Amino acid sequence: MSERAKPKKTQSEAKQLGGKCVSESASEMAEVVLPARTNALGKLLGGHVMHMVDIVAAMAACRHANSYMVTASVDYIDFRNPVNLGEIVMLKAQVNRVFHTSLEVGVEVLSENILTGERKQTTTAYVTFVAIDERTRLPKPVPPLIVKTGAERRRWREAAKRREIRLAHRKGRKR
Repeated sequence: MSERAKPKKTQSEAKQLGGKCVSESASEMAEVVLPARTNALGKLLGGHVMHMVDIVAAMAACRHANSYMVTASVDYIDFRNPVNLGEIVMLKAQVNRVFHTSLEVGVEVLSENILTGERKQTTTAYVTFVAIDERTRLPKPVPPLIVKTGAERRRWREAAKRREIRLAHRKGRKR
């Protein structure tokens, strides 16, 4: 692994600074898809999926930072399979990488057919949050993230690439 791809702090340094492991802030939620949340075809509304993605991602972000967090961007959301009326929709979120005052959360959405038990991945998303100081309402530093597994290190590296693209896009819009 190149110097650029390594976390800046060792795991023990990060822990001393109040760092948390990915698993400490991972968040999940689930609900049954009812008629009020579906379109005319009996499929869960995409807007409701986006709302749930933002909620579960915010839960993971707040749990990691022990802070108020505001949504700064949704870099990517991909609807792969529909969620049908009567199915269970399950969302799993985890912090992928911490920057200075912000962090990225990855969200995976699954559906489960309650009659067959079949599960399908329906949606993936990456949401960036900024930590907000409760008194000043200004951005504040976020505790470091401790990555342990190969999958966590991969997501950590990929988050840096998405951040580069996001910042370049934002810079291009300001011109």
